[in-house]
Amino acid sequence: MTEHAEEGVLRSKRSATRYQILVGIAERQPAVSQREIADDIGITAQAVSDYLQGLIGEGYVRSPGRGRYEVTKEGVDWLIGRTDELREFVTHVSEDVIGQVEIETAIAAADIAEGDAISLSMRDGVLRATPGTAGSTTAVAVTAAEAGRDVGVTDFEGVLDYDLGRVTAVSIPRVQDGGSVGVASETLLAHADDCDLVATAGTEALVAAQAAGLDPDVRFGTPEAVNEAAVRGLDVLLIAVADELSTHLDRLREGTISYEVVDTAE
Repeated sequence: MTEHAEEGVLRSKRSATRYQILVGIAERQPAVSQREIADDIGITAQAVSDYLQGLIGEGYVRSPGRGRYEVTKEGVDWLIGRTDELREFVTHVSEDVIGQVEIETAIAAADIAEGDAISLSMRDGVLRATPGTAGSTTAVAVTAAEAGRDVGVTDFEGVLDYDLGRVTAVSIPRVQDGGSVGVASETLLAHADDCDLVATAGTEALVAAQAAGLDPDVRFGTPEAVNEAAVRGLDVLLIAVADELSTHLDRLREGTISYEVVDTAE
């Protein structure tokens, strides 16, 4: 696949320029400004003119009149062929190349040397790397790290064995509807005791948490952050103003994260 792609549009600057000029003509035909094409691809108008003469000679472009150009059927076929090659090459890079060099970051549970085989686990929402291959998920360290430091890992095998977290959601009225005043602090504290992380979304939510004696782990909780915490196995107490809560719940449903909405009215 790679060799085939390199024989086409990626093989030389000339091939790439011919491809860009043909695309430029196809976008503008029949009235084509050589200056516009030149500006788009970063070459001179004279260079575009020279390329056009070659493309006309090869039958990829025809010129029915001054300043008028059209891509012929042969030119369209050439474009399709080169585009298919590019598509195959991009797929190869994204799936075969990038996929092979994907690097995740973990915390080293002990000293790790570059190239060590390691086992991976999820604890407290963070990926942990332990020297050796005793775990169900293994990888290879691409950096060295002392215990407690971040380490890069790749070449994953196996599936991490851990449970997704759940979200307990509390709706707080906007200030014009009463705000945090009517929220039962005891209820918030009880649910916080059962969760690993407290997130607030909105000023009223932050005030309600602080009034209950809670110091939120996340003060400006976005739907993505709350969902990511649950995906990493953390149970989250989400305290959110009413008009933001629905967005959070939509994101949790998309991520198939379980949640419950509780009433904290005093």
